[in-house]
Amino acid sequence: MSKTSIAIIVYVLGIILGAIFLDLWSADTNIIKGLLGLGWTALLLIALFFTEKDERN
Repeated sequence: MSKTSIAIIVYVLGIILGAIFLDLWSADTNIIKGLLGLGWTALLLIALFFTEKDERN
């Protein structure tokens, strides 16, 4: 399994756990929950960038 696949699986599991335990997808959200989801997505993009860079070298 490639590093990219592992990063995507970790991201999806984190989003699912965030939705279940933190109610990220509920109607009653606030700015903190939105920024938490945005930060998690930013971490995915950073991980994908570095894994693709590592696989090219």
